[in-house]
Amino acid sequence: MEATISLRTGTAAGTLLSILPNLFSEDVLKTIILAALGATVSFTVSLLLKWIIKYKNK
Repeated sequence: MEATISLRTGTAAGTLLSILPNLFSEDVLKTIILAALGATVSFTVSLLLKWIIKYKNK
């Protein structure tokens, strides 16, 4: 059975619309803040590890 674009779009829209009423604005804001914090920590740790490896290889 071949999935058409309208079937995929309908499934995605239905899933989104069924989840949307369960989201609260506080949860979305908290998720955005935690995602930004996680990305910042990940970037900082990767820079730190890169610096340590560069320092040890000298």
